[in-house]
Amino acid sequence: MQLKKSLGQHFLKNKNIASRIVNALYEEADVPDHIVEIGPGSGILTDFLYIKAKNLTLIELDKRLIENLENKYPKATIIQADVLRYDWKKIPSDRFAVIGNFPYNISSQIIFKVLENYKRIPYMVGMFQKEMAKRVSSGPGSKEYGVISVLSQFYYETQYLFDVDRGEFTPPPAVQSGILKFFLKNDATIPENVSLIRRIVKQSFNQRRKTLRNSLKNMIPKDIITDEFFNKRPEQLSLNEFVELSKRLDETN
Repeated sequence: MQLKKSLGQHFLKNKNIASRIVNALYEEADVPDHIVEIGPGSGILTDFLYIKAKNLTLIELDKRLIENLENKYPKATIIQADVLRYDWKKIPSDRFAVIGNFPYNISSQIIFKVLENYKRIPYMVGMFQKEMAKRVSSGPGSKEYGVISVLSQFYYETQYLFDVDRGEFTPPPAVQSGILKFFLKNDATIPENVSLIRRIVKQSFNQRRKTLRNSLKNMIPKDIITDEFFNKRPEQLSLNEFVELSKRLDETN
């Protein structure tokens, strides 16, 4: 079967790596009974998940793969859909984990979809472009630290697990890959005004070389704009500082 570049299809072929990815999820004692795999493709992860998961849902966009998945995994729930357009409220569990070899062209959007449903998703393990995985898991002061780092880490602890060489795929992608794990924070400090903090984070990092005073000048009241805090650049701010900044701007506007 000809794989579709438009769907970002690069199928993992190393079963040992597939086993490591699945085991990274199942090393958690409280992993949910319900597992949702995004983009199962040929089923290399699914082979291991099908043995372990009490309730398995597969979401696959490519119609050509559905019949094979139905034949191999008759007890799984198989949904032919675009995972970004699919209504995750239809997933019939209060609690489920997400796993997958994610298409790199939509991996950041998958993360944002998980963030929208964070209360139901305690864990996620995924294959990402290595650069993206490092960006998500980076902290203040690093050049990779950015919008997706901050927004992800409001909700989840992230751990970069291991590299996957491009030669482990058919066809090989142009980039290196990495496995990233998400753990829902028990004490997730979710800002009260989520839309405001997203705007602050995105606007400040869109001009990351500028100080907050310049990048957020249309949001900062004149009576506090001279505050020394606004001399900082966004990559210098911790998660708590972003939360405090959003509270401050929320109170003064």
